[in-house]
Amino acid sequence: MQNPDAPKIAVIGGGAAGLLAAGTASRAGAAVTVIERNDRPGKKILISGKGRCNVTNDCPPSEFIPNVTKNARFLYSAVNRFTPQDMKDLLSKLGVELKTERGLRVFPASDKSSDILSALLRYTSDCKFLRAKATGIKVDGGRATGVLTETQELPFDAVILATGGASYPLTGSDGSGYSIARGVGHTVTPLTPSLVPLVSPSPLCAEMQGLSLKNVALTLFDGDRAVYRDFGEMLFTHFGMSGPMILSASAHLRDTDFHNVRVEIDLKPALDDATLERRILSDFAKYVNRDAQNALSDLLPQKMILPFLSLSDVDPRKKINVLTREERARMLHTLKHFSLPVSAFRPIEEAIVTSGGVSVKEIDPKTMASKLVDGLYFAGEVIDVDAYTGGFNLQIAFSTGYLAGLSAAERRTNDNP
Repeated sequence: MQNPDAPKIAVIGGGAAGLLAAGTASRAGAAVTVIERNDRPGKKILISGKGRCNVTNDCPPSEFIPNVTKNARFLYSAVNRFTPQDMKDLLSKLGVELKTERGLRVFPASDKSSDILSALLRYTSDCKFLRAKATGIKVDGGRATGVLTETQELPFDAVILATGGASYPLTGSDGSGYSIARGVGHTVTPLTPSLVPLVSPSPLCAEMQGLSLKNVALTLFDGDRAVYRDFGEMLFTHFGMSGPMILSASAHLRDTDFHNVRVEIDLKPALDDATLERRILSDFAKYVNRDAQNALSDLLPQKMILPFLSLSDVDPRKKINVLTREERARMLHTLKHFSLPVSAFRPIEEAIVTSGGVSVKEIDPKTMASKLVDGLYFAGEVIDVDAYTGGFNLQIAFSTGYLAGLSAAERRTNDNP
């Protein structure tokens, strides 16, 4: 039974950060109310990782921080206070069996994101849930004293703002938390999509729509400068490109005007030029009397052959046995430098995370407390931090949520006689 004298804490937002904050504060002795606008909490958790929920990354803090692409130093205390291992241990105690896959990505063994959400709801079993849309935070004398909803004003001793970003608005992450933060004097840095598919003006992408490439190398160029390199998987779509490598690459394009951005794909990264040339000549000898478009099926996926020949400036109907040395050289170059222009991000609604948010200069990194409003704390994507794909962003939500929940509960407990 809840202590009637327990400090009363509101958590605005029932996503990953909010649930972790709520459960942590509750177990530290606070009376916690989660204010969530949706009919049920955790909707974004359910769709994360394509429904599998890449819940964290199984690496130590020293390896975690370099994977944070914005304001990494701010997260040092939070990630060290509640590490990926701590999150794994918590889920294990809550009855979730986990597995670790390529890139140290951690998933529920069942491949069901609902198992993660169910565990977090068990963690918050002593919390009260209120379905309402928060519209503001009441501040009296520089101190947070309550939460404003569309219909009422609710008194609290402390407030944790964990509303998420502006991506996937149908899950409740509609950017409303930024307005709430601005309403009490906080600065919100410009919002841009991160971990988002990229648009290409090249018609070749639409020709390859649905084609997934694995074990290829990618280099992202902004002008003549290589800004990101990766190895792994990607996907061609009707608008351009997506997939893990593309999503991570997008995090390096925040400050570009897309004037001269392109990706170059090494389709055969395991082969050097000399070995690859021998491979090409061997295939050509095998298919010596065929057209170029019918002689590359051993080398490339079928959907890629015509776009490849187009980039190589080779007539697809030209016989292999009459290709010139220059044409073969162009084909070799294209295999190692399959280049496509990039013109824009897809809309922020399609982004996995939002880059930008409440300025970290106005938040105490050791407690997640506001430096402007006493009794106000922040957790998760509403803060101006984000990271690569691979479980890092969810762990940021959990680490900041844990620290915010514990700090709010301990501070309010210490304030009470």
